[in-house]
Amino acid sequence: MINKITIAFLIFVSLHSFGQQKSTFFKGMYIQWGYNTEWYTKSNIHFKLGNGSDFTIHHVVASDKPDFDAIIKKPVEISIPQYNYRIGFYLNEKKSQSVEINFDHAKYVVTDFQKAHITGTIDGEYVNGDSILNPETFLHLEHTDGANWLHINYVRQKTILHKKLSSLPLLNYIYKAGAGINIPRTDFTWRGDRLNNYFHIAGYNISVEAGARIYPCKHLFIEATGKTGFVQYINALANTTQMKNSRVKHNFEYFELIGLVGYDITF
Repeated sequence: MINKITIAFLIFVSLHSFGQQKSTFFKGMYIQWGYNTEWYTKSNIHFKLGNGSDFTIHHVVASDKPDFDAIIKKPVEISIPQYNYRIGFYLNEKKSQSVEINFDHAKYVVTDFQKAHITGTIDGEYVNGDSILNPETFLHLEHTDGANWLHINYVRQKTILHKKLSSLPLLNYIYKAGAGINIPRTDFTWRGDRLNNYFHIAGYNISVEAGARIYPCKHLFIEATGKTGFVQYINALANTTQMKNSRVKHNFEYFELIGLVGYDITF
């Protein structure tokens, strides 16, 4: 957790310094932190394992793992739940347009013991039939140290309510569109043999997002949005302690609900 916060802090300091140097272009910036929950479409997951097995599991059901109880049980470890952070730069004086670095630490967990159709070869034998996804006798897959979608958003917002006796915004409508890369750490189990693999770039994503910002104070705001997108994993790692050079390829669509707290910074 400390390393993640340190990296985020260094990014913030660097971008803030850059924004001060380029203040004639950027008209301010903001930072945000929050949490999320997701719903996923079914996915065809292709496995190419180090033992030569090459097969696809079709229409696999998966869910997220919010871990919101950690907010109360381990409040210091803020990166245990599915979290989000944003660092944005305003492009105009009205702050109606901005670009932002957008990171979603989502979790993707394949549901154990579901029945799924499998095609391909396993242990050198051709398979074409249904099987139960039992992690002790077959496999388990999850991106739970992060499905980790990092992308750049273009952001527009419009004030729909002002504070009384003031031109300051109270309620803004906001929408975003962006694209970027996936940096997962995939946890894979093959017949009871498990390994949580390392972070690496493994694909790409695109998304759109919309919602509202409420300004209880001049600079402090609360943002709630709904987001939908497409995620493609090209080479997620599926190594185990006994089997190396294994990869996973799959894609899915998702819907995400996000709640964030943010702060506007004026240069």
